[in-house]
Parts: sequence; C-alpha cells; structure tokens
Amino acid sequence: MIDFEPSEDQRMMKDSVAQFAKSTLAPRIRESERLRAVPEDVRRLAHEMGLGFIDVPESAGGQGLGLLTRVILEEELGSADAGAAFGLSGPGSFGLAVVELGTAEQAAALLADFSGADGHARFGAVAWSEPKPNKERAGFVATATPEGEGYKLTGTKTFIVNAPHAARFLVFAQVDAAKGWGGIGAFVVEKDNAGLKVGSRHDTLGLEAAAFGEITLDGAIVAASARLGEGLSEAELTRALLRFFTKHALVVAARAVGLARFAYEIALEHCETRKTFGKPIGHFQAVAFNLADRHMDVESSRWLVWRAAFAWDAKRPEKEKEAMRAEREAMRSSAQAAATALEAAMRTGDDCVALHGGSGFIRDLIAEKLMRDAKQIALCCPTAEQLDQIATALDLGAPLDPALVLPTPDSQAIFT
Repeated sequence: MIDFEPSEDQRMMKDSVAQFAKSTLAPRIRESERLRAVPEDVRRLAHEMGLGFIDVPESAGGQGLGLLTRVILEEELGSADAGAAFGLSGPGSFGLAVVELGTAEQAAALLADFSGADGHARFGAVAWSEPKPNKERAGFVATATPEGEGYKLTGTKTFIVNAPHAARFLVFAQVDAAKGWGGIGAFVVEKDNAGLKVGSRHDTLGLEAAAFGEITLDGAIVAASARLGEGLSEAELTRALLRFFTKHALVVAARAVGLARFAYEIALEHCETRKTFGKPIGHFQAVAFNLADRHMDVESSRWLVWRAAFAWDAKRPEKEKEAMRAEREAMRSSAQAAATALEAAMRTGDDCVALHGGSGFIRDLIAEKLMRDAKQIALCCPTAEQLDQIATALDLGAPLDPALVLPTPDSQAIFT
C-alpha cells in the first residue's frame, strides 16, 4: 500500500517547524537579507529545536529520524525563507558528507561539538568546487601530498556554503594525479589551521542569509587520521560521493519545493485580489492556466522528493546485489526529484514576478527576492543537467564515471 501521509510524529514536527517558519523566519526575511545572515536569536532557537540534526545518526549525536523527516521539515523552512534554511548553523552538508565518507567513529568525533551548548554558533562546510578546471589532467587543481605522518594541502576551493562562518571544513583535493577523478581524497581541516585562509565572501544573486565564499590552502598540514574514506576503492569512493551528492540534492530540492510553494501562494493571493475589467485577474484563462501549472509543479516535485527520501530510509536488503540495486534506485529517484524541484522553483519564482506585473520587480514586494533565490538555489547542488546525467546513467546501467556523474569544475562548479 502506498501512503503519502506523514506519520503522527512527522506531522507534529512539521506543524512545529511550520509555526517557527511562519512566526519567526518569514517576518524577518528582509532583516536577514539586510544583515546577510540569520540573526543569532533565530539560529539559537533553531538549534534548540534540533533542526540541524534530524537525519544525523544517533551514533553521531543526531536524532536519527531519517531523510524523509528532514525533507518534510526543510520544505517548511524553504516556504518562509530559503536563504535562512541555508544560513542556519549546524553541520549542514558537512554532516552528510562525513556520514557517507567516514567511519561511524569519525562521524561521532567530528559532529559531537555541533550539538553542544554553543552549537548555534558552529557551522560546518564542504569545500568541493574550484575556481577553474584543471586543463592539464582530470581531477582537482588542489593537491594533498604526503608530509611526515600526514598530508600537506595546497590550492583554492570556492563556492563554499557558509565558508566565512565555518569552524570545520571537509576539503577535497587530488592525492594521485595519475588516477584523475579516481585519485581524489577528502580531508577534515579546522578553521584555525595555520595553512588555511578564509577568503572574501561572494556577492551573490540571492539567498543572502547564507554566506558563500572561498578558502585558500597554503601548505595546510593535517594528520593522516583527518582523511576520510582512505580505504575505499575508486568505485566505492564514487558510490559514497554519489550518495552524498544525491542526498544533499534532496535536501536542497526540499527547500526549493518550499520556495516554489511560497511563490505560488503569494501569486495566487495577488491574482485573487487584483481586479481588471471588473473581475480578479485569476479569472482570466491565461492567468488561470499559469497558476494551475505552477500548482502542479509544487505538488509533483514534493511527492518526488518524498518518494526519493523514503527510498533512502527503507531497510537495505541483506544480499549485496539487491542492496546495490536498491541504492542505485534511490540515487536515480533522488536525481529525478531534485532536477524536477529545481526547475519547478525557477518557473514558479519567475512567473510569480510576471503575474505581479511591473510591481513584481519592486523590492517593496517579496516576489523579486523569490525569483533571485530560485535562480541561486539551482546551483546549490548538482545542477538539473548533472542530475539528468546521473539518472540516465543509472537507467542505462552505464558505468558511473566520476567525470560525468559528479559535479566537476570541468562541467559546472556548484555551491556546496
């Protein structure tokens, strides 16, 4: 039996987060935009609600409630302020990556202090993208070379979500140049590392409540234990990275669904109250068809996101072959859901402005911000085109070539 209804516990959490979003995030959306940060009192409240630890395993200090619960709650945050959803403190994408690439012991050690009393002030970050692709060989320009009993990291990483605030980074760098994308490694680097410098913050189109920036690694020395996933084969590393990127894409997609819902609701309200020729403009066929299509965008993308998250939460089959098949299906569903949600958000944000006419471009109204946020959010995970590539590769049973299925700087750098 297919059940699209949240459980009673999920419904209660959803209602609680919806109230937080409506009463706290939404009224301060312009304040967060002006501050270019989520106000501290809001971050503290979100931390007390445990919003950054919904799907973090209990063994790593989280609530272990699964990805489905998280995407349900992320939609509610996105329906009030998608930028704030990115700008709230906590492990964020760092937590997802550490759980997929590290051991249970590493995850527990690296995520423990995010849940402490001062956790509302702690951010994690993933340093994946680079300013330019490597023209000499496949792989990253940034390198990690053996140094004593550890590694020395050199290079620049960019488009990092919350880079200016992060206390801890997961940095991806080239370990073996001859292996191309099969020779990359992931390293935990603390902000106070003498070889790490946090660069200037990017001035972005939207999502101003989140800070995007870059870091420079100038011979940053880390211990051998700071490397995650060292014992994985090339194929296993690619699988782990795909699990990270597709789960992360689902989280972003849920926020995009919330953003699209917000845009649709204010467009609908405007079309019900704005009158011309003696009746609301929503009663005219052209406008009505537009609204109907955008409503379908919101609903269809939500169910795709929920279905994909449910696939990740389902119990894994015991047999390896069946477990692999289930994992590939979850990845494929995630790629399809995220691609759909990102494009739906852009269409809905764009049409929200159009349906407001000239006033949609005025900053007195929120419509223009939603359009800007929708464009920005589409670059905060693998792009719709990259997600299409993942889904098609899995449909065809093609080898998962990292150069094709991972968001490499050769194709398009992303905000992570």
